[in-house]
Amino acid sequence: MTSSVPASLTRTADGSALQAVFLDMDGTLVDTEGFWWDVEVEVFAALGHALDVSWRDIVVGGPMTRSAGYLIEATGADITLPELTTLLNDRFEERIDNGVPLMPGARRLLTELSAHGIPTALVSASHRRIIDRVLYSLGPDHFTLTVAGDEVPRTKPHPDPYLHAARGVRADPARCAVIEDTATGVAAAEAAGCRVVAVPSVAPIAPADGRVVVGSLEEVDLGFLRSLITGMD
Repeated sequence: MTSSVPASLTRTADGSALQAVFLDMDGTLVDTEGFWWDVEVEVFAALGHALDVSWRDIVVGGPMTRSAGYLIEATGADITLPELTTLLNDRFEERIDNGVPLMPGARRLLTELSAHGIPTALVSASHRRIIDRVLYSLGPDHFTLTVAGDEVPRTKPHPDPYLHAARGVRADPARCAVIEDTATGVAAAEAAGCRVVAVPSVAPIAPADGRVVVGSLEEVDLGFLRSLITGMD
């Protein structure tokens, strides 16, 4: 699946309403943040290095190049960044070969958004090869478009992925709701000017202006997301 959008796509909401919903993938829709850490631990163990568990909060939610680069520097491992990113992606694909577990409430929310014709984008720092594999579990028909971390000039925490998604569905970022599980993703969404729902997975995220923190996707439905936008007026 590519990040392109049919030219005929039109918004289903007026300019004062919720125009689109953008969702992160790992840790938000699918329970895979732990998978990534396990893979990183295994790969570095094979290279002769042990990872400090305190590094997990540093590498979670970020782009592959940033996380891998940090771990190379922290361990002094004798491996190049391209070699490591390929190895991590290969191992992760092996781990999710039989599908991935969805986060509680994820399938219900995606089904509700689809049923109401809300433009919905999957926006992830993961590479395209990983997104396309995970989509088998999520259902590609739930998404108007998908944006991968290796398809934008700068990925999270920069705003580029969410600005790209907003352009793709012809929406005003300020009228888009974003659901994220990490501080890195929240920073990207807020920098793009979107309203944010944080569902922390590994590290806590504090509430802030324009940001709501919930315990799980079970607390999120279309009415809740619409209220974030109408509350701006």
